[in-house]
Amino acid sequence: MDERLNHAPCGYVSITNRGIIMAVNETFLNMFGYDRKDVLDHHIESMMSMANKFLFHTYFYPFIQLYGYVNEMYLTLKSKQGDSIPVLVNGRSRRGDEEEIIDCVFIQMSKRIDYEKEIRNAKTKIEEAYRLKDEALGRLEVLHRDIELKQAELIRLNAELETLAVTDALTGLKNRRYFIEKLDAYMERFAASHMLFSVLILDVDHFKKINDTQGHLVGDQVLRKLAQIMEANLEEPALAARYGGEEFIVLLPGMDARQSKQAAEDLRTAIEQDSWEECAVTVSIGAATVTSEDTNISILARADQALYQSKNNGRNCVTHAADGLHHK
Repeated sequence: MDERLNHAPCGYVSITNRGIIMAVNETFLNMFGYDRKDVLDHHIESMMSMANKFLFHTYFYPFIQLYGYVNEMYLTLKSKQGDSIPVLVNGRSRRGDEEEIIDCVFIQMSKRIDYEKEIRNAKTKIEEAYRLKDEALGRLEVLHRDIELKQAELIRLNAELETLAVTDALTGLKNRRYFIEKLDAYMERFAASHMLFSVLILDVDHFKKINDTQGHLVGDQVLRKLAQIMEANLEEPALAARYGGEEFIVLLPGMDARQSKQAAEDLRTAIEQDSWEECAVTVSIGAATVTSEDTNISILARADQALYQSKNNGRNCVTHAADGLHHK
């Protein structure tokens, strides 16, 4: 452990996601009167009363799993001499070599305030209930299991919300926000390693006419099917996303201008030759390959200009920004 961390003005403990203490600084040991051997490889809850264990399970673990951190949680820990020492705990999770690690900082409280007294009184009553009534213990265990189930449900719902935040509701493809984040990452990778990538922008030809003559429900069906065709004809690590309206965008990692133009042509052909029940559907495609002069904005602008040229050339075709754009 770094010497400055070892003698920091606050206690530091590193635990696994199961609560086993992996590292501790000298300040923490002095604060509670323990030797290093007394705490290493022991469970953090071995220093807690039953009430504190309950509070730790119902607040600390769920908050860490949902948000990755806990700020200013009030606890009392037992010293080696058995004294209860009030502390504020800050925790943050990180990925270790083999499992998730939670780094915790402990700051000893020097003053008591009213709500702390209320908490201590509540803890005393809970401890008394645990000692005197097995039935109360059983009810608390049932409550604990119920909280764990609700915690798992919260984590599941949070994962669903994260998915919805980056997914286009109509087509099921990734949305523009997600695509821009990935584009930024590939721009950084290109700056560091010159790993090529290309971008395609697709636009459904005469889409307004489809909406006007066949209705918006048919238009939505066209967009959904187009998304399915794109996913079926693009291999990882290619990424397809809905850019907005009838426009779609594709990221093609590792592809140069020739490869990206061929991939775009294959995609255009697959869309044109698919069986469209409502009406014939074609797309115009603009492509651009990253250069050392590009930014995330300029590469999209060059692909968009190439798309404009494809439409200008009669639609249902592919134009790469490197082809030498010119207006008819």
